[in-house]
Amino acid sequence: MTGDPIDHVIFDWGGTLSIWAEVETADMWTLAAGHVAGQTGTDRQELVARLVEVEGRLWEEGTRHHYKSFTLWDIFRTASAELGFDIAEAVLEEAALHHLDTWTPHVRHDPEAVETLVALRERGIGIGLLSNTHWPEAWHEHFLERDGLAELIDVRVYSSAEAHMKPHPAIFRLVLERLGAEPASTLMVGDRQFDDIKGAQSLGVRGVWKHTRLAKRWPGVEPDFEVARLPELVALVDRLGR
Repeated sequence: MTGDPIDHVIFDWGGTLSIWAEVETADMWTLAAGHVAGQTGTDRQELVARLVEVEGRLWEEGTRHHYKSFTLWDIFRTASAELGFDIAEAVLEEAALHHLDTWTPHVRHDPEAVETLVALRERGIGIGLLSNTHWPEAWHEHFLERDGLAELIDVRVYSSAEAHMKPHPAIFRLVLERLGAEPASTLMVGDRQFDDIKGAQSLGVRGVWKHTRLAKRWPGVEPDFEVARLPELVALVDRLGR
């Protein structure tokens, strides 16, 4: 795909700017289940398994229903109705007792993320973030601020605060609009070929696939570019011109 010189880059979060950890939410469910189990005498591991199942089911339902987004509170409501316990209350009480960093100790950003964002900003590139997530915005903002990334990202869009998630075109249009970016002069960087690359390309945004341990090729999707490390984006932007 050809296009104009690049003036905006949009990043995915999980697996792209952050190092993917499948256990992030399981940490929270383990704490919540321990809280509920202690009050009700229910089996803790069984509760964790049920909560993980509800979360996975809502992700699947979202993809079947035109990539409709959902939130952590949707998980709470569904799990509470099915289990007969107030999961939200348990989680919020645990939140009062545990700092978020202790809660989810596995959340780490790519050690080369800051230097990459700084180099892009030095070139006058506008930077956006577009994440499929059910976490509240405040949680993501906490970790971005903790690791010095928030101040380097001009626009941050989370599906938990919007009606749709990637690859639905509406959420891509939203981040482009907030950035003031034209599709032909924008790159989308992500580790998921269907959500990130195909979604971006459907609007004329060129897709950069970031290789990770869990990244998989998707039939029928052909990334415009591929990188193994974030700093490679700087050379790519230079090559494509300003």
